Amino acid sequence: MSRKSRAKPPTPFRYFNSSPEVIRLVVMMYVKYPLSLRNVEDLLAERGIDICHETVRFWWNRFGPMFAAEIRRKRVDRVRQVTQWRWHLDEVYVKIGGEMHYLWRAVDHEGEVLESYATKTRDKAAALSFLKRMMKRHGRPKMIVTDKLRSYGAAMKEIGNADTQETGRWVNNRAENSHQPFRRRERAMLRFRRMHTLQKFSSVHASVHNHFNQERHLIKRQDYKAQRSAALAEWRAVAS
Repeated sequence: MSRKSRAKPPTPFRYFNSSPEVIRLVVMMYVKYPLSLRNVEDLLAERGIDICHETVRFWWNRFGPMFAAEIRRKRVDRVRQVTQWRWHLDEVYVKIGGEMHYLWRAVDHEGEVLESYATKTRDKAAALSFLKRMMKRHGRPKMIVTDKLRSYGAAMKEIGNADTQETGRWVNNRAENSHQPFRRRERAMLRFRRMHTLQKFSSVHASVHNHFNQERHLIKRQDYKAQRSAALAEWRAVAS
C-alpha cells in the first residue's frame, strides 16, 4: 500500500484556531435552539469562550451543511432499509424581502422531517420538482398525505402514483405541527433575506432537529436520558 493511500483525509477544522468541540457546540446551539447570533455569543461568554457573533454566523454557514449532510446520510441509509409507509407533505409561506415564497416540507409517519424545499411558486412544476427530489432520495411510499392543493394531484398524476394520495380534514396535522420548530427559529432570526439562505438553513435545521428529537413526552425519563446521551455522543463525533 502506497504512502498516499494510507494518508488520512484532511480534517475540516485544520485552518481554525478554535477546537472542533467548540465549533460543534456553537453550531448546535444556534441551529437547535431559537437563539440569535448575539444570544449564542453571550451564552458562550458565560462559559469562558470569547467569540464574536459574526464568528457564530461564519461557523454555522461553513460547518452546518457539512454536519447536516453527514447526519442525513446515515439516517437515509437506515430509512431506505425499511418500507416507506406514509409521507405527509405540506407547504408554508415565508416572506423574503416583502415577497412571498414557499417552503415545501415532508415528514414521515413518525414526524421526522425528510426534506425541505424552497420555491418562489406553489404550482404543479414546484410540486413535481419536490416529489421527484423526495423519491430520488427516499424511494416511494405506500401512501402520501397532502392537503387539497391541486398542484399535488397534478404532479402525482404525472408521476403515476395518484392512487396513493390521501386528502382529508385533519389527516395532515402531523405535517402542519412539524412546522412549529421552524417557525420559532424563523422568528428568532427575524426572518430570512434570501431564498438561498432559507433553503440552506431549513435543510440544516431539519437534520439537527431530527437528530435531537427524542419525543420525550412519549417515553420514560430514563429512556429519554439514555437516548439524549447517545445523540450528543453521535453529534460530538460528527466530522471527526
